[in-house]
Formats: sequence, C-alpha cells, structure tokens
Amino acid sequence: MTTGRIHSWDLSTGVDGPGTRFVLFLSGCQLRCLYCANPDTWHMRDGQPVTVDEVVGRIERYRQFTTLAGGGVTLTGGEPLLQSAFTAEVFRRCKELGLHTALDTSGALGTRADDALLADTDLVLLDIKSFDAGVYMRLTGGHLAPTLNFATRLNRLGVPTWIRYVLVPGWTDDPAAIDGLGRFLAELDNVDRIDVLPFHKLGTHKYDSLGIPFPLRDNPVPDAALVERVRDQFRAHGLRAH
Repeated sequence: MTTGRIHSWDLSTGVDGPGTRFVLFLSGCQLRCLYCANPDTWHMRDGQPVTVDEVVGRIERYRQFTTLAGGGVTLTGGEPLLQSAFTAEVFRRCKELGLHTALDTSGALGTRADDALLADTDLVLLDIKSFDAGVYMRLTGGHLAPTLNFATRLNRLGVPTWIRYVLVPGWTDDPAAIDGLGRFLAELDNVDRIDVLPFHKLGTHKYDSLGIPFPLRDNPVPDAALVERVRDQFRAHGLRAH
C-alpha cells in the first residue's frame, strides 16, 4: 500500500486550478524560497502519514460537489514531486473516478514525474520563481535549469500548463528577466495562462510560531501599478496574464 505524508487538505475556488477543488497539501520541500508562505510544510517528518486509500476516501466524499462545480483535485505542498510515487497513485485513482487533476509544482524535481504520472495529470501549475539563474539560486536555494527543462518536457507531452509567477519587488520585477521569461513561454504551445501573484506576508505568523526568521519580513509588497506593468509585459508576448 502506497503511503505518503500530508500537511492538510482544503477546498478552494479559483486559486488552485479551475472550479472548486479538493486541495491536498503534501509535506516536504527541497527549496527554501525566501517568500514561502508555508514554512510549516518544509519537512516531511512533520506530516501526517496516510495511505492512498485514506486520501481517496476523503476525496470521494466531495466528488459530486467538486465535479458539479467544474473542479477536481489539486496536489500541492510543499513539493508533491518529493513524494512522486504517492502523487502518481493518488492521481491514478482520481482519474479512475473521473476527476480532473492538477499538479502544483516548482518543476525542480520534474525528472521524478514519469510519463505515466503526467498522463494522469490534466493540468500543471508550474511555479517559475525567476528567469535569472542567479536570482533563482538566491531566492530559492535551487537551480533554474530543471524547471525550464520540465516546462519544455510538458510542452512536448502536450500537458496543459498554467504558469505561476510570484512578483517580489527588488527580486522578480526586473524588466529584462520578465521579458526573457515571456519569450521563453511564448514558444510553448501548452501554456494556457500566466498568473502574476503579488508577494504577500500572510505567512509571517507561521515563522513566528516556528521560531525561525522570515527573510522578507521588511520587503515591500508590490503596488497595483507594478503588478499591471508585469502583466502587460507578459501580454506583449502574446500570453494570457492575470
């Protein structure tokens, strides 16, 4: 029996894919994004152990509701590809139930998603943290190339993809880097939209409760003009930006 470790689950609308969705937060992430709003999901050891049967049983309780609302199931985290076997089995079972599936990932562990897992994935929510490799490393502690390679692979396989771009003043607002990302994404036929997500500090209390510093506590949040400027930059490359 395949088991995994989860942080929590929730129902959401319009944030984690189309329609109303059952969202499962998996524990464990290898990145340490400076703006992370969920530091309580970093360590797999802190998660609740569950079997696929237990998760699917809970999903089934909301099956009719999420289906009628045009939604489905989203696996997020943390980083769901850190538990790729568990993620694959949950998605396989969801497809047997006729449910729409969405994978929210940084793509940094894209090589762990085999073709079978991606065949059971109806939508990928791909977080591209920055298009500047140096900024990406300072912002996340990881490398940019695996995410771009994963994006290219998703395009080759024809997996519908929404891009998520967190806009952090002083970090991810550089016009040249945004244009570079826009040119890269414009070459991919599977990218349906890009969501520009303004940096926020709603997770500050989690850092406080965990006794760890929030690195961007004093960083400004973007104003409406900056958000619209970045969206317009992506639109200039023929992308649907929200």
